[in-house]
Parts: sequence; structure tokens; C-alpha cells
Amino acid sequence: MPLKLIFMGTPDFSVAVLDAVVAAGHRVVAAYSQPPRPAGRGMTEVKSAVHARADALGIDVRTPVNFKSEADREAFAALDADAAVVVAYGLLLPKAVLDATRLGCFNVHASKLPRWRGAAPIQRAIMAGDTVTAVNIMRMEQGLDTGPVCLGRDVAISPEMTAGELHDALSKLGAELMVEALARLEDGKLECVPQPSAGATYAAKIDKGETRIDFSRTAKEVADHIRGLSPFPGAWFELALGGKGERIKVLAATATDGSGEVGTLIDDRLTIACGDGAIRIEKLQRAGKQPMAAADFLRGTRLTAGTRLSH
Repeated sequence: MPLKLIFMGTPDFSVAVLDAVVAAGHRVVAAYSQPPRPAGRGMTEVKSAVHARADALGIDVRTPVNFKSEADREAFAALDADAAVVVAYGLLLPKAVLDATRLGCFNVHASKLPRWRGAAPIQRAIMAGDTVTAVNIMRMEQGLDTGPVCLGRDVAISPEMTAGELHDALSKLGAELMVEALARLEDGKLECVPQPSAGATYAAKIDKGETRIDFSRTAKEVADHIRGLSPFPGAWFELALGGKGERIKVLAATATDGSGEVGTLIDDRLTIACGDGAIRIEKLQRAGKQPMAAADFLRGTRLTAGTRLSH
């Protein structure tokens, strides 16, 4: 018998899971998402990706700022749901909410728990040079991503994979695993195993201050940093163009051999010396422009070996 569910999520990553849960025949009685936020030049309030998708599916959407209000907690409990599906919702849920459904709250988490608990597991895994991550379905408890793991599947991170590419792969896999977990939950066969205490790391939210590229690091570390922040928010350096400094966002780069003064071009192909080795930029984006291949950028901008980038 299909489950009566509450869905809780906010960004694009969550939408595939919502669609899969609905397609599996479960009854989603309400969707919770972060409130609309001002965006764009006009600072018009924009609904989250989950909010917009739930509207299109005819699902009632609720956007409490938090669950400190007793009225919001009571409204959640009054839905009398079998379970809640939580995917990148953006709020820590209080015990009153976690205990308000018959079978519990289940989270899609984009890492191999207990590694990379927290807000930015996809980016942090790549930035750290990890070669394997996972999607875990976790029964939620009050700790931050500390609950027992019910299902999981590993995903290889190739040397060229960006955060955007890994995001899409994990979102799709998370949708598949959540449907499988809910089927087992229906049958009373979902088993959840406590996480090990060893190996826990925290995936802090990406801060704007860490997006600037530090070429004094090794070429591999710089390349991992770039792909871990691609396409958003984007790693960047500053280059003097037209008599003023312009921020250049790097969307793809590879580590290569080479040496020179840190932060300078060592050829005319956008190869930049790092603390150890060099990186070659393959794709970039100028401020206010569309992404472009490095070769296209160089056709319109003459740069020679020895040009120094601010860093």
C-alpha cells in the first residue's frame, strides 16, 4: 500500500527525488521548502526548485522559516503522515518534527557517511581529492547527519569530474535509492545500521572567501579546488584586462608538468605555474559573459608567458 508522505527539500538536487517518489505511487500530502528569496537584478522573490515543482504537481507547499513556532510543529504533525522524505531541505529538524510521523524521517545524503556530514558534501569530496563518494539513505535523528544508514551505493569520482556533474549523478541515484528504501519501509524490511564513529568529517558550507584560487598550492590541489567549485560558485583569479582587474572564473582545468614563478603564465596556452607543477585552463567565464573554451578566449585576448595573475 502506498505511503502517505511529507516531502522536505529546496534546491534542484531534491527535485529528482520528489518526482521519483510521486512516480512510485506514494501520496505526498505536503511539500516543505525554504521560503522564496529575492534574486536577480530586480531582487524579485523566487520560489525554490522544489516549491516550483511541487506547485506544478499540485502538492500543497509550506515554507516556514523554521520550526520554532508551536503552530508550525502542530501543523506538521496534523498531516498524520507515515514518513517524511528529506533532501537538502536546509533546516535542522527539531525532535518534535522528527517524531511526528509514524515511521520516521528519511534523508538522501550525498556522501559516504560518516565522511562529509553537513551542507556541502559534493563540493568538499572533490575539493579534498576523494576518488569515491556515495549516496546514503539515512534515518534522521537530532545530530547533524548522524543517523543510521539504511541504504547506500558508492560512486566513483573521476579525475575530471566537476561538482556539477557529480551533483547530477548523485541526484539521480538518490532518487532511485529512496524509492527502494520506501518500498522496503512499506514491507517492514528496511534495516538501518548505525554509522561508525571513526572517519567522520564535516562538509562546511562553501564560503565566498575560499573561492579565490591560491596558485601556491600544488597543481593537483588547485585543479581539485577548481572542479569542486564548478560550475557554481566558481573558483576564480584576477587578470588585468583593458587597464583594470577583471575576475575570471575557471570552470575546467587540468594539472600538468611545468614550473615558473607561482601565479604566472608559463606559455601562451593559459598554463599557470603553481607551487608544484602547473595547471592548464580549459574552460573559463569572464564577468557578465557566457562560459567559453580557453582557446576562444585567447583568440580575443593576447596573453604571453610571464604574465602575472594576481593571487
